[in-house]
Amino acid sequence: MFSKAFITSFALIIHQRQRGFVKARKYATFVGAALPFFGKTSSKSKIDITKYMSSPVTPIDELTAHPNDMKTKMELMILRVQAEFCKALEKEETDSYKFIVDKWERNEGGGGITCVLQDGKVFEKAGVNISVVTGHLPPSAVSQMRSRGKQLSEGKLPFFAAGISAVIHPRNPMVPTIHFNYRYFEVQDGKNTQWWFGGGTDLTPYYLNNEDAVHFHKTLRIACDKHNKTYYPKFKKWCDDYFNIPHRGERRGVGGIFFDDLDTPNQEEVFGFVTECADAVIPSYIPLVEQHKNEAYTEAERQWQLLRRGRYVEFNLIYDRGTKFGLYTPGARFESILMSLPLHARWEYMHQPNEDSREGQLLQVLRNPKDWV
Repeated sequence: MFSKAFITSFALIIHQRQRGFVKARKYATFVGAALPFFGKTSSKSKIDITKYMSSPVTPIDELTAHPNDMKTKMELMILRVQAEFCKALEKEETDSYKFIVDKWERNEGGGGITCVLQDGKVFEKAGVNISVVTGHLPPSAVSQMRSRGKQLSEGKLPFFAAGISAVIHPRNPMVPTIHFNYRYFEVQDGKNTQWWFGGGTDLTPYYLNNEDAVHFHKTLRIACDKHNKTYYPKFKKWCDDYFNIPHRGERRGVGGIFFDDLDTPNQEEVFGFVTECADAVIPSYIPLVEQHKNEAYTEAERQWQLLRRGRYVEFNLIYDRGTKFGLYTPGARFESILMSLPLHARWEYMHQPNEDSREGQLLQVLRNPKDWV
């Protein structure tokens, strides 16, 4: 998966405690209030940037000049999804906690918009981020793509990549963590342009709730079935196989969907499918937050949550291809790459829960993925 290095850039880690966060929140309020004055587009443009968390990465004139270009369509889609998801999460938080917006530029070309909410009452750490980047593929990226079957020439190859990525770590251990990432990639190889989409959505609970897992998977299956009834079972298995921690013999969570290098049957159809999946994130996840965010939990359950977050860290740093690639990419934003890591985690030597406990029941499912729908 070639996502986090070029496509999924997270951003500054900003402490959002009420006392220490006043100045940053005032700045965010100012930016939001100012957008209607200088953010609305001219009569030539139909892009209303006040709907987004920030103005687009690509200049407005360039976007409006190429409305049918897939690069334009993808950027506007991820801008919309980012704003909608951030607002949905903020509704679950207390009024005093809002996302801070960090718009950044990449020296090699392009940039991104990172939205961070940290130390909230409901969300301990939440990042919803987009990136739109351009440049030339480094040799390591070309080698990785060739290993996946891409036919690419020698030498520097221009590329374009755009994507949205989010990781939400709730405070209450009864609320699961969610991760999603949807991306579009173009490589200019001589006169030919190769393109493909990738992405997925997966759920990582700390305590197994069968109804939650069924709801989550059912929502994703409905989105997949609208386009191709073979997608959900194929991409569900791909997700189970990818988010795997071999040295633990367990999956990171209860899965979801995952796919890469999707370039058939045609560009518009695949874009429609990816948009459908991205739009399924809110209905698949927000009901779970609403249902469990105020449930009581014990200190022992909190400690188990921290242990499971340790597994999350192990997967991301040891096995995730995007993370590993990003850390070795010159000019990469390391804070952004590591944004997916939880604020707090725990490793306890030789910890093994009782098989009949709720913790043990979760491990059984993680070691033996099941069909939820």
